[in-house]
Amino acid sequence: MHTQYRDVLIRDWQPGDRTPAFEVICSVLAEYNLGCEPDGTDWDAFHVEEAYWQTGGEFWVVEHRGQVVGTAGYYPVERGEKAVEIRKMYLHPSVRGHGLGRYLLQALEEAIATRHFRQIWIETASVLKEATKLYESSGYQPSSGVETARCDRIYVKILGNRE
Repeated sequence: MHTQYRDVLIRDWQPGDRTPAFEVICSVLAEYNLGCEPDGTDWDAFHVEEAYWQTGGEFWVVEHRGQVVGTAGYYPVERGEKAVEIRKMYLHPSVRGHGLGRYLLQALEEAIATRHFRQIWIETASVLKEATKLYESSGYQPSSGVETARCDRIYVKILGNRE
């Protein structure tokens, strides 16, 4: 992945991004009074090679003026049929409110569809109001079966047959 949205670069995560990407995730979680769990649910953000690359997923960073200001990724999951879960879609406050989140979600969906997955799952917390509004306005349907302790909502989107 390597694409531009306005003055922001979205690109594949590299090992040098490990600490700055993880710091963005933890800072956004703290902003919403959600705990960062490096040895728990956020383990994947620090172990991208194992959690994303080795499982057939992707992990991206969002860069603005040379600084990592966001993250997003997905990897295959057992839930559903030919399914992935979008994970760690976080943006620093300095780059929010200009359509970047919607653009990033659409780019993830396109990458996922290209790989012939059929379902996209997203777990989130209701305090992330901007995120839940984005998912609901992008065709994600509420579902059940939340697996992450800090999350209280789960959404699914069924992709059309593209084979």
